[in-house]
Amino acid sequence: MLLVNPKATTTNARTRDVLIRALGAAVELAVEETRYRGHAAGLAATARDKGYDMVAVLGGDGTINETVNGLLNPVNGDVPPASTDVPDDPSTRRPALVVIPGGSANVFARALGLPNDPVEATGAVLEALREGRRRTVGLGQALWEGQSRYFTFCAGMGYDAEVVRAVEGLRGTGRKATPARYVNTALRHYLATDKRHAAMTVTGPGIPAAEGVFMAIISNTSPWTYVGTRPVRPTPWASFETGLDLLGLRRMGLVSLTPLIQHMLTESDTLPSGKHLVQLHDEAEFTLTARRPVAFQLDGDYLGERESVTFRSTPNALQVLV
Repeated sequence: MLLVNPKATTTNARTRDVLIRALGAAVELAVEETRYRGHAAGLAATARDKGYDMVAVLGGDGTINETVNGLLNPVNGDVPPASTDVPDDPSTRRPALVVIPGGSANVFARALGLPNDPVEATGAVLEALREGRRRTVGLGQALWEGQSRYFTFCAGMGYDAEVVRAVEGLRGTGRKATPARYVNTALRHYLATDKRHAAMTVTGPGIPAAEGVFMAIISNTSPWTYVGTRPVRPTPWASFETGLDLLGLRRMGLVSLTPLIQHMLTESDTLPSGKHLVQLHDEAEFTLTARRPVAFQLDGDYLGERESVTFRSTPNALQVLV
């Protein structure tokens, strides 16, 4: 099943038709267009329950996130049947995921090593299909107030989620979510950010409590995002094969932020340093609590304000054609 977001930022009807014909020539293909928020999750769950071998997504990170949640979350309390082939590998119980980037950032697809161009990515996917190349990846999971949602590359609480919220507001007025718009929004929003009263605390099994956190980046892989073609790496050791990483900021002044931003844009393998940073690597679980509701996002999708969210690593969650 191919899920197509007709409003994807970087594709048009002609490109979509070319990609559909190319995929349809290689596999038996059913095509579904997403029509509203959350639709991709329902379509992916249907594909899983009907026994499709693969679910492909032509869209941005938001559509991919919905699809992943549809593949993993039970529908109406039903649990997908366990595989008899590799019972200790949960990824074999679900359709494989095929990613064709069509959004503005396409972080998940690029982190997998796929080309950022949808036509080139389709060629890479077809090559992987012919050669039987699959990669098993882990996911992150966020839990709050009886709710649960998986994420593919990142989550955030605090300032970065506030920026996501602001950009979503601009998208609601018809503006595109370009990298320049994110940067400009982040700069404008920074001027109005409370830089004195940090709300969050990080806790977890075997983790010393860290208080006074203004902003927390939770990573399931690296990079965290892209500014144009340049990767941004606040947690360079994060990967799909390890647990979750975290970078927390205890200071938001320019003296602290400027060298951190420079490091994230230029260094690929070394951790940023500073006593004002809270850093975790390869953790199975931790929790962020706040004295007041703070903004919360998953894979660039704003999910409101929360006072407590637990983050867990989910190993061997999906097989992806790459």
